[in-house]
Amino acid sequence: MKLRVDRDVLADAVTWTARSVPARPPVPVLAGVRLEATTTSLILASFDYEVSAHCEIPADVEEEGVVLVSGRLLADIAKSLPAKPVDLEVEGTKVTVTCGASHFALAAMAADDYPALPQMPGVAGTVDAHDLAQAVSQVSVAASRDETLPLLTSVQMEVDGPSLTLMATDRYRLAVREMTWQPQDPQMATQALLKARTLSDVAKSLTSTGDVTIALTEADSVGSSLIGFEAGGRRTTSLLTDGDYPPVLRLFPETTTIHATVGREELMSAVRRVSLVADRAAPIHMSFTAGNLALDAGQGDDAQASEQLVAHLDGEDIATAFNPAYLLDGLGAITQPYVRFDFTHPSKPAVLTGMSAIDGEEDTSFRYLIMPIRFGA
Repeated sequence: MKLRVDRDVLADAVTWTARSVPARPPVPVLAGVRLEATTTSLILASFDYEVSAHCEIPADVEEEGVVLVSGRLLADIAKSLPAKPVDLEVEGTKVTVTCGASHFALAAMAADDYPALPQMPGVAGTVDAHDLAQAVSQVSVAASRDETLPLLTSVQMEVDGPSLTLMATDRYRLAVREMTWQPQDPQMATQALLKARTLSDVAKSLTSTGDVTIALTEADSVGSSLIGFEAGGRRTTSLLTDGDYPPVLRLFPETTTIHATVGREELMSAVRRVSLVADRAAPIHMSFTAGNLALDAGQGDDAQASEQLVAHLDGEDIATAFNPAYLLDGLGAITQPYVRFDFTHPSKPAVLTGMSAIDGEEDTSFRYLIMPIRFGA
């Protein structure tokens, strides 16, 4: 194999392909990235038996071939090279990387032992890359970090024709984002459960493209354990999480009697300040009255803090308390300038949505349900 490729293009492609290479692979070859030089391009691939990545970039190929090299090492080298064309060549058991006056020789791994990448499932539809990235960032904050509960570390994707719904929960809060997409079959109805970490990584890495193709298999079909994403010459697949996601949507109250609206940025800043005196698991108290929101944290002989904000209240006065970190996650996921709190009772979950103005229209495409601290303790 012998070829020349643009330095920036190579660095970007290797970094993206090697992102899922395990730090401690169960077998040595899984630490590698597979490089295949074809007539006019360089194809990079990685696979850890759960997530696969495939990327094709243009290259001036003098000699075709296949080689396997350390993915993380090649990514580090590519990012550090000067802004000049890069020459890759296989010389015996080494892969040489030359860029200007820089020269590296990497050990070639056994490419024949590398596992074959899984095939992409059937195309299900397409979605705007920016919309997907925003939706995933909004819901993934609510996914659990506890790996002993794989269902709750995942994001549930539900398809119902042109409607695509993402949701995640860690039992203390629930984030749901509804959006539209372009399905291949307008009558399609299916669901998929994917690790939040994997979905976030995919969504972030494909934001520069126009549309993302989503490939998955109908839930009642054989071999429905894979989901795939493709855009801009990049393709990735992932195993789906086994199990049935809990029926979390029924946690949202059918009706609410108390509604409070406050500026989102002002509230986030105040919560950050007041929570400075609170321990990690200590609550921040919120008291809504007509025209006012009182925040306070800390008690007894410990440090204390309080702050007052202007708020609009529709309904009776209400006082409750939340985990400040969970509250900030929800506020940060809302994109509108105002946030609306919907309550039924101080000890029941509150629902956060965005609003364009303090008395404007409510945006229910994203909803964030948060449990009071006494329930989430």
